[in-house]
Amino acid sequence: MSLSTEPQALSADEFGRVCEDVLAAIATVIDGKREVARTALIVLLAQGHLLLEDVPGVGKTMLAKTLAKTVDCTVHRIQFTPDLLPSDVTGVSIFNQDTHEFQFRQGPVFAHIVIGDEINRANAKTQSALLECMEEGQVTVDGVTHHLGSPFMVIATQNPIE
Repeated sequence: MSLSTEPQALSADEFGRVCEDVLAAIATVIDGKREVARTALIVLLAQGHLLLEDVPGVGKTMLAKTLAKTVDCTVHRIQFTPDLLPSDVTGVSIFNQDTHEFQFRQGPVFAHIVIGDEINRANAKTQSALLECMEEGQVTVDGVTHHLGSPFMVIATQNPIE
C-alpha cells in the first residue's frame, strides 16, 4: 500500500484487509509488538503523531522505519541530542557563491515519517522547531514557508529512565 500517492476509494472490507496486510508485513520484522504497530498505523491514517516511551533496545526506531517502508513512505531519523540546533531539524538557507543567491537546504523533517529519537534529550528551542512541522505541516526558515509532504507523521521516542 502506498500512502504517498493519490488515494483510492476502498470499501470497508478492502480497507480492513489492507490494514491487516500492513500489520502482517510489519510483524515479519518486528515480533511481539502488534498493538504498538496497530496504534502507529492508526495514528498515521488519522494524520497524527506518536510518542513511544520505552527503554532502549526494544525496537521503537525499527518499528517506525518498518512502518514507513511498508506503506511506501520516505523516512528520516533525527537523533535528538542536547547540542542539536533547530536548523539541524528544519533545514537552512546557504549562500551559493556561483548564483549569488541563498538556497534552501531541506532538513530531515522533509520526509513522510520522521523518527525523533530520544526527543526528551533536545533543548526546548529545537523541540519547538518540530512543533510547527507537526501542527502546521510546514517549515519557516528566513521568513520563507516550505510545505511538508503528505502524509507527514512524527514518531518520537523517549527513554523513561533519563
